[in-house]
Parts: sequence; structure tokens; C-alpha cells
Amino acid sequence: NIGLINSLSTFARINEYGFIEAPYRWVDPKSGLVTDQIAYLTADEEDNYVIAQANAQLTEDNKFVEDAIIVRYKDDNLTLPVERVDYMDVSPKQVVSVATALIPS
Repeated sequence: NIGLINSLSTFARINEYGFIEAPYRWVDPKSGLVTDQIAYLTADEEDNYVIAQANAQLTEDNKFVEDAIIVRYKDDNLTLPVERVDYMDVSPKQVVSVATALIPS
């Protein structure tokens, strides 16, 4: 079934212009550290960045364990070196609604 969905994704918000924004953790390009700094991006803005999945493994000091990880860039899922990552999803459940997120896995 394809149709209009009336529920917001988990963690999403509406910006001052009425666009939906999703939160992402910023990745420091110099150190490769996945920070706790949150940036909210619209779908158009997301296309400009390489975004890691929330389930990518991190070390205790919040750096990626692997040298290359699965990311989203524009409309593609790619495997890229971690040095290319700009942001990381805040949660694996951020793409679903709150009601859907309550269903046990």
C-alpha cells in the first residue's frame, strides 16, 4: 500500500518554514569523533551530506570501529571510508513513527 502518511518520524520536527527536519549527530572531520552535537536537516539538506547509520559500531571514545561503513548519500546506500562521513543517524528508529517504534522487535 502506498499512500499519504500522517505521522511524523520519531525525533522529527517542523521548522519555521513548515518543512520536516530530522536530527543527526555531527561527525568531526578532523578527529573522526561522532559528537553529541545535534543538527536538524531537511530532506534537501540531507542530500548534501554523507550520513552513517545509527547502528554503525563505535569505540568507547565515539569513533567508528570499521574503516569503511554503510552510509546514505543522495539516493544511494554506499560503503565509504569513515573519513567521508559528515553525520550519523541519532537512532535506528528515527525513520519510523512513534507508534511503529513501540512495536517490539
